[in-house]
Amino acid sequence: MSVLEKYEDFAMSFEMNEPGVLEIIFDGPNLNAVDANVHSDIAAIWRVIDRDPDVNVVLVRGAGKAFSAGGSFSLIEDQLESYSTLTRVLRECQDLVHGMIDFPKPVISAIHGPAVGAGLIVAMMADISIAAKTAKIVDGHTRLGVTAGDHAAMAWPLMCGMAKAKYYLMVCEAISGEEAERIGLVSMCADDDKLLETARGVATKLNNGAQEAIQWTKRSMNLFYKQNAGIFDASLALEFLGFRGPDVREGLASHKEKRKPNFGNRG
Repeated sequence: MSVLEKYEDFAMSFEMNEPGVLEIIFDGPNLNAVDANVHSDIAAIWRVIDRDPDVNVVLVRGAGKAFSAGGSFSLIEDQLESYSTLTRVLRECQDLVHGMIDFPKPVISAIHGPAVGAGLIVAMMADISIAAKTAKIVDGHTRLGVTAGDHAAMAWPLMCGMAKAKYYLMVCEAISGEEAERIGLVSMCADDDKLLETARGVATKLNNGAQEAIQWTKRSMNLFYKQNAGIFDASLALEFLGFRGPDVREGLASHKEKRKPNFGNRG
């Protein structure tokens, strides 16, 4: 079995342009929106790669014009109508974030175009995040009408400080790659046409490095996330509580109708 054959059942695309470096590619309709299958697979794949002796480094990127536009409308609608879907997606979010924290091998994200929602979790939980200058990073949750859960409440204050994290998560303002690098939200930014070359160059450095030392360095630093895991669990629970409230329906409708939401002031 070839290296890539191990991953043929997953709902993403894969490449190995350098032995030891596995590239995971969001590649789907609507700017690589995350549907139910992709959402399940990005949570499950880390244990599989962990057991793969042919992979030292993972590089995650998006095909076409985006990294990922976040959860698909159909997945969000299913969560509104089905309690079992809601709880399944919640568990998958837990598995994704904890899975990336516990995954020992280094992960690089190459972020271009929109990076939103579920796809953004992967981009930001990567050990080294590289954004194109014109990338558009948007957490997206409060715009949808739910709490900024997933990873951001736990991770963003560690990356860029509490003041910036609160502003961008509460106001839900888009962040360019240049601004994300300036405030420390990503590791570095690159010219748009140099993004993949830059990310692959970093992957090569890690692939050629001392694997045990690199992995144990990652494990040590990820203890910051483990110490703050309660923040993640609380924010995720509050986010999914919001899927039973009124604001998310208006948020979803406004996205589909391409207009500003009218959440109103209920006092």
